[in-house]
Amino acid sequence: MSAIVTRGLVKTYGRGSRGLAGLDLEVNRGEVYGYLGPNGAGKSTTIRILLDLIRPTDGEVAVLGLDPRRDGVELRRRVGYLAGDFVVDGRQTSRRLLAYLMDLRGRTDRGGITALADRLDLDLEKPIRGLSKGNRQKVGLVQAFMHEPELLVLDEPTSGLDPFLQQEFVHLVREAKERGATVFMSSHVMSEVQQTADRVGIIRDGRLVTVESVHSLRERAVRSVTLTLADPVGPDEFRALPGFTDVTVTGATVRGRLAGHTDELVKAAARHRVIDLLCEEPDLDEIFFHYYGGDRVAA
Repeated sequence: MSAIVTRGLVKTYGRGSRGLAGLDLEVNRGEVYGYLGPNGAGKSTTIRILLDLIRPTDGEVAVLGLDPRRDGVELRRRVGYLAGDFVVDGRQTSRRLLAYLMDLRGRTDRGGITALADRLDLDLEKPIRGLSKGNRQKVGLVQAFMHEPELLVLDEPTSGLDPFLQQEFVHLVREAKERGATVFMSSHVMSEVQQTADRVGIIRDGRLVTVESVHSLRERAVRSVTLTLADPVGPDEFRALPGFTDVTVTGATVRGRLAGHTDELVKAAARHRVIDLLCEEPDLDEIFFHYYGGDRVAA
């Protein structure tokens, strides 16, 4: 059984504005799924429908085999959710708020709260209204992970966190996967997706345009190559290679962009004495920039 399934999901707002236009989405149990796309593509709309925070105009949705509208109470006990605009305020401390939320989920163990707070360097005794954006985000992460949910739905989970804590978040996601949880994550920090996701779904204009493994995306992506030889070479030899484009030759240095396998390039280089070969793997943000033909992708 899949963790998340949508079929023909449509969400129309006032005056014909459309958030989703027939979304077909399937997330396997136990996987980390990166959900990416340009601003306004429909990512947050999808997440809010999954959690019954808004209702779809048309289509079907199932989360952990349940109907979010009919089975909302049960579903919320089994899901950890962090909103992209996580907002908390009040005079109570983080400890009191998190304990209250744990009670709502029918859990009495408070050990998970303390352990996560320690890992994220969160002071549980400070009043929430006095916390910085980064510390409020830590509270959001603790409340999402503290009850070890079957499904984590995370929208911009590390907004406001420093690089050290972003890396700690990566560890939390990996640990959740190891215990069998499913993670559905929208993030603009491509390194997080690259380090954690099994598959990536790209949404544009309310439709899913591709679903691929991170490995497959990177394997097909264009890489930057710099080849340094012992002696100068003419340009034609390397410009004729399949998949090797934007070739420039300066003396004994050959630069270009390589799509596909490296076999032909390596064989051509082997006819010379090679001093150095640098092949730079693209990050996901570069891959998506290339995929969209110039439209920046944001989560």
